[in-house]
Amino acid sequence: MAPSIDKPVAASPIDKPVALVIGASRGIGRQIAIDLAKKGYAVVVSAKSTTDPSALASLSPFPPDPNSALSTITTVAHEITTLHSGTALAIPCDTSDPTGSSLKILIASTIKAYGHLDVLIYNSGAIWWSSVSSTPLKRYQLMQRVNADGLYAAIQFALPYLHESTYGGRIVVVCPPIYSRFFRGKTAYAMGKVAMSVLVKGLAMDFERESVKGMAVSGIWPAVAIESAATANKQEEKHSELRGDLRHATIFSDAILGVLESPAEKVNGKLLLDEDFLREQWGVKDFEKYSVVKGSRPRRIMPRVLPDLTVEEQDDEGARYDSAKERKKKKGSKL
Repeated sequence: MAPSIDKPVAASPIDKPVALVIGASRGIGRQIAIDLAKKGYAVVVSAKSTTDPSALASLSPFPPDPNSALSTITTVAHEITTLHSGTALAIPCDTSDPTGSSLKILIASTIKAYGHLDVLIYNSGAIWWSSVSSTPLKRYQLMQRVNADGLYAAIQFALPYLHESTYGGRIVVVCPPIYSRFFRGKTAYAMGKVAMSVLVKGLAMDFERESVKGMAVSGIWPAVAIESAATANKQEEKHSELRGDLRHATIFSDAILGVLESPAEKVNGKLLLDEDFLREQWGVKDFEKYSVVKGSRPRRIMPRVLPDLTVEEQDDEGARYDSAKERKKKKGSKL
């Protein structure tokens, strides 16, 4: 059952599916927003970084480097509307807000602008790769707020509208498959990202248990490193030697579009890798077109075989206990 929240007054709904991309100012998020718009979605582009609209005309070249600080939600929305004749709106949001109010306002603003919400893409993320002893508590807490907590809040506020979607509410989360090697050397970061993967798995089980039709939540992660602001910084450190191991962000957006176009039951609860999903589910054979350096063979960063998280007793739920229902009973008994 969808959580109850105070709903804003909806505008006259736009006659096309609406996608909210959180973490869409640069790199992967920008590409996802652009490709969704090209597919006919009305897109809300969200992140913290913005540009004064009066400065858009002076930006040269336009669009700016998608992996630079000049690329913001303002420039991405402007790029969609002017260069691709799409429908887009830039709404800033701070996913690190511990109260979740910034995300609540974002969802309400999306509904006010477009009247409905059909797809939520959560690409926002904070990164700090180091050992536990070298990860300050403040840095750890920031990662949890942006990664796991931000995702949870976004889903909580979006679910009532996704449940009402006539297009079939979908959630796609940028989070990894769960396997032990992922923890090495970046435990604090992995704690948040794996928590996001657990949320994908658990929410999918909720959908199945409650017989929710047409809805799905999926996680997706790159099999090969993707060109982004983070990889650009590494390139500066090691010159251009890493470029041969990079792919364009288009592989990731192609995979997400494939997830959205797949039957809900085929992708619900799945933790996918972009390359493997495109090959196995959509028959893609040519991956060279995604290479940043033509003719290169980028090194795969993810395992080819991942562990199965299910157990023999998977379907045995035992005696179920629902804290929310028990609390309602207690409140009712006091009336």
